[in-house]
Amino acid sequence: MSTMTIYWIIFIGIALASWIVSYALKHKFEKYSKVRLPMTGREVAEKMLRDHGITDVKITCIEGQLTDHYNPATQTVNLSRDVYQGHNVAAAAVAAHECGHAVQHATAYAPLKMRSALVPVVSFASEWVTWILLIGMLTLEIFPQLLLAGIVLFGLTTLFSFITLPVEVNASQRAVNWLQEAGITDREKTEMASDALHSAAYTYVVAAISSLATLVYYILIFMGRRR
Repeated sequence: MSTMTIYWIIFIGIALASWIVSYALKHKFEKYSKVRLPMTGREVAEKMLRDHGITDVKITCIEGQLTDHYNPATQTVNLSRDVYQGHNVAAAAVAAHECGHAVQHATAYAPLKMRSALVPVVSFASEWVTWILLIGMLTLEIFPQLLLAGIVLFGLTTLFSFITLPVEVNASQRAVNWLQEAGITDREKTEMASDALHSAAYTYVVAAISSLATLVYYILIFMGRRR
């Protein structure tokens, strides 16, 4: 079996894993959205920030589904409408997770600092890497350096994906621990929140592995020109 055949088998496997993880994530968030809590996602976020002495972070409501994120540049916790207004375990878990990033920022959590430092470079790489790789493959025999440049840029986006993993896992751990310590969730509901956030974390794992597999694919193309 050739190297490229093995790669395509892995690629198809990753695509299947991505679909399974996405389906499981949607299913679990729908399930835990039906488990009621007295506080909204906004109120959970406000309390978590307050409990950690963070007063300079704003909480905003944004459109979309699972679009929740923390923006360290603007110091805002941005919650989707369902999370912002939701009185349920899923909303509390997501709100606490995003505030976990705010706590990371406030405590200078090293992986978050590293990821934030890479954002400008990765933004540039993401904008141009597809075109550079495409042109690089078309002109491989004439100008191989262009494909190599594309590989380097794509490598930066892959590195970003892997640095994201400990950032997301740590934010979830902070969220789950605080939810129970603050009395927002009892033991059973804490386990539900943990389960939901673990499912979300798997999406980052699959994305990182997929990015690595794609990087290896381009490297194999580049190395193949020497045969």
